[in-house]
Amino acid sequence: MKQPDPKTLGALKKAGYPDRTVKEEMRANLLEALRERRKIFPGIVGYDETVIPELVNAVLARHDFILLGLRGQAKTRILRGLVDFLDAWIPVVKGTEINDHPYHPVSAPARRAAAEAGDDLEIDWVPREVRYQEKLATPDVTIADLIGDIDPVKAAKLKLSFSSEDAIHYGLVPRANRGIFAINELPDLQPRIQVGLLNIMQEKDIQIRGFPVRLPLDLCIVYSANPEDYTNRGNIITPLKDRIDSQILTHYPRDVAEARTITDQEAWTAREGIEFVLPDYLRDAVERIAFEARRSEYVDQTSGVSARLPITAMECVISNLERRAATTAEKRVVARVSDLQAAVPAITGKIELVYEGEQEGPLKVAKYLIGRAVKEAFEERLPQVHPPRKRGRKSADAPAAPEPASPYRPVIEWFSHGTRLELTDAMTSAEHLAALKKIPGLEEITRKHLEPEEGPELGAAMEFVLEGLHQSSVLAKEETEGRKVFLDMFQTMFSGLEES
Repeated sequence: MKQPDPKTLGALKKAGYPDRTVKEEMRANLLEALRERRKIFPGIVGYDETVIPELVNAVLARHDFILLGLRGQAKTRILRGLVDFLDAWIPVVKGTEINDHPYHPVSAPARRAAAEAGDDLEIDWVPREVRYQEKLATPDVTIADLIGDIDPVKAAKLKLSFSSEDAIHYGLVPRANRGIFAINELPDLQPRIQVGLLNIMQEKDIQIRGFPVRLPLDLCIVYSANPEDYTNRGNIITPLKDRIDSQILTHYPRDVAEARTITDQEAWTAREGIEFVLPDYLRDAVERIAFEARRSEYVDQTSGVSARLPITAMECVISNLERRAATTAEKRVVARVSDLQAAVPAITGKIELVYEGEQEGPLKVAKYLIGRAVKEAFEERLPQVHPPRKRGRKSADAPAAPEPASPYRPVIEWFSHGTRLELTDAMTSAEHLAALKKIPGLEEITRKHLEPEEGPELGAAMEFVLEGLHQSSVLAKEETEGRKVFLDMFQTMFSGLEES
């Protein structure tokens, strides 16, 4: 958008520029967006009925607010999206350090310039993008970082007293004047730093090395925090907590469909030179890894499982397809269930384990979560492997009803004769499909319930069925790097007894 024309205070007044605070500005722009039915917070998925209405209400109420949520719940992205509610440009006194309003300058240099020039006061225009300031709270953040400090060099050069406002080097908060200032992970700030924020939010004054400075800043201050840190550990001073007007809770995607939308939006999947196919059942399995982790007894639930887990997992799976395409010289590759093992590094780096998980080890927990995710996707699409038995008393004379034949019986019987099936990453799609077609009954049940296309898609779907049977404790599996062997469960048990 083009920069406005007025270059002096007089011209600005003549143009009728409104005199309003930053919160009034945000409120007016948000109301306009609502009336025009524009998308609020584009790119934020799953919050339309929960978080976003509360955010809208907070902005309309001119509130400072805090987002409480576990990691990977788009808190920072939401805060940065508040920039859309600011005007495209605002006028400031030319040469100001803290975006002084030409109508109401607050810094000493700007006040002097306004008194001397009157309506000839020169103004600059500042775009909305630079009016958002963000700081990650850490224990080493100081008052000087946020509020400011006396600049001894400036004081000596200009022969100023340390009590002079002109000797101040302003920190991040004053420099965010007439804009939005965001603090991520608020509980990590030391209590004395929180007191400094309290003074700015409530009293509009600051103290620098014992010198009180009245500085009526125009700010919208927003925060983010982990609920565990914010509510249970007492890391927030009560007056500051009371001064934050609204507390908004974020959450993870409620279902797989929402999670898929987020991953599709964020994951880098555009790879040149190959065409890859990711079947729907594997696409769901990638998302279910995070859902399984969020209810696993091995994972620390107070830390959370970020939405970045399925995003990076998806990128690892696509990279594995790219690697296989390079080694097999195929231009079109279809993801197999074995490709999910490529997501292990993305999982181990995104979960915090409790004691039981540490005992198992991160690698074993990651593979366990993948297995659980595959089992969920399998059970959603295929018949039950272990159907529940019918209960109820039967007459002694009544003949017993025959148990319905399992659709998996031909597959299980083939393995029960001691036959083994070996699959490797290095197999071409044709070799992979040919190996799987040896198993009687597998193609039939796969076509009936997964409806894959002919060729590589069929082979990938057949392997998915075998993996589902393994995760349902019907088939055994031996796995090494780039190779896995499916075999009869009882054969594995007996061989284990013989070895012992």
